[in-house]
Amino acid sequence: MKKISISVTKRTEVGKKSTKALRKNDNVPCVMYGGAEVLHFYAHQNEFLHLLYTPNVYIVEIDIEGDKRKAVMQDLQFHPVTDKIQHIDFVEIFDDKPVTISIPIELKGAAIGIKEGGKPRQKRRSLRVSGLPAHLPDRLEVDVTNVNIGDVIKVGDLSYPNLEVLDPERSMVFAIVSSRVALAGMTIEDPDAAAAEEGAEAAEGEEGAEGEEGAEGGDDAEAKEGSEN
Repeated sequence: MKKISISVTKRTEVGKKSTKALRKNDNVPCVMYGGAEVLHFYAHQNEFLHLLYTPNVYIVEIDIEGDKRKAVMQDLQFHPVTDKIQHIDFVEIFDDKPVTISIPIELKGAAIGIKEGGKPRQKRRSLRVSGLPAHLPDRLEVDVTNVNIGDVIKVGDLSYPNLEVLDPERSMVFAIVSSRVALAGMTIEDPDAAAAEEGAEAAEGEEGAEGEEGAEGGDDAEAKEGSEN
């Protein structure tokens, strides 16, 4: 996996007054968990632009005034009006311990179903996996060459060496569906396409349930941030 280095300054104060002063000067307060101690630090928002505004996922080498630690970004918060970065959570990682991270999906091949007139549907753009840092790739390839109209690739159909995929097995990743066809003045639908659509809708239902759980987690994160500040 690609790496990026960021130089930061250790925080000596972590109260609301200190946090407000940092943000006023376009600095971003950060916290890093996962090691022997919780570390609080900050850097100017420009230091994080190459980390955030990119489709790539990085292992981050955080240089805290000469103390270098490896981490992955776990969570970030933006201001609801200005969209400025408000806070970033990092998790410290170690070479001998598995790390959980979302890695982008890269589709490979020209799907048969598209050549036959079908329409592609990609539900997931990334997968959440667990593995040692040395085994984490930049992209997770998904071969769609043999996907025909009505076919669905689900999370459970995918596997990668030395990685455990953590997303629900029944969640849809990619499918080819058919357009409706006019025949003898009547509109009909390909039954295989209907099956693919049903699979997609079921997957979306599961995604919605997961989203509700994630929203609850987000509330906890906000409460945690409030207590830290």
